[in-house]
Amino acid sequence: MQSLIPSGVEGMVFGDIYLQEHKDWVERVCGDLGIQAIEPLWGKSTEEILSSFIDDGLEAVIVSAKSKLIDKDWIGRRVDKAFMEYLKRKSIDICGENGEYHTLVTDGPIFNRRIQLIESRAISRDNYWFLDTTRYELGC
Repeated sequence: MQSLIPSGVEGMVFGDIYLQEHKDWVERVCGDLGIQAIEPLWGKSTEEILSSFIDDGLEAVIVSAKSKLIDKDWIGRRVDKAFMEYLKRKSIDICGENGEYHTLVTDGPIFNRRIQLIESRAISRDNYWFLDTTRYELGC
């Protein structure tokens, strides 16, 4: 049987912060594949993680969120300090570790080109908001 992992791959990076059951699952799957599960954010402060993300020049937009927790107005907006304050006021995990919201990273120092969302709209489905993007461009 051919390996599912390309030759030379020794590990996979995950963004788990504190959900033990997910960490256990990725470690089991990676163990079965013979690679290492790398968890660089594990155990860190969620506020520190998101503040560093913003301060380091990375950009992300909110592409989905639980509609009972996060207002429609945030869908398609950038993750910034105002969003962090909004989450704190509502007692929502700042990094969305429990699936409260999800993002798309569109730019940062390690990107060659920015992803520009040109046309999009928020839609509702199954108690979630989703960003329906119909047009985007890769910038300079």
